[in-house]
Amino acid sequence: MKSENEENATEKGNRKEGKKHVFPFMIAYADTDAGGIVYHARYIEIAERARMNWLKNYLPPNGDMGFAIKEISVKYLRALQVGEEITVESVAIHIGGASLSVEQKIMKDGEVYAILTVIAVYIGANMRPKRIPENIKSIMADYL
Repeated sequence: MKSENEENATEKGNRKEGKKHVFPFMIAYADTDAGGIVYHARYIEIAERARMNWLKNYLPPNGDMGFAIKEISVKYLRALQVGEEITVESVAIHIGGASLSVEQKIMKDGEVYAILTVIAVYIGANMRPKRIPENIKSIMADYL
């Protein structure tokens, strides 16, 4: 008999899907360009807001700076417009000693509009990479 986690998890490559952080967002006029569609850089900003919401209750300890973006890539699949209600679904795809890889899907009505892949590095108080604290690592592991 499968455990509840095994029943809820789906095979994806060589890993099982965990929980998703879901962040609702409504597109404002300020998010659009002169053509009335969401400006490409806003997708990155919206995804950042979703990541901040995900970790808002987990402040870095001991004066650490927390996560800094090392690399980000975006696949734009469909255009969004003002007034549309979307969600950003975020999952951890890899947790290393000092780095975290996250996939974020910007969705509307069950369809994917953009996929962002983010690599973040944990930065200590001395502004150098450092091991991710265990309490933050264990939270992120739930989203693998």
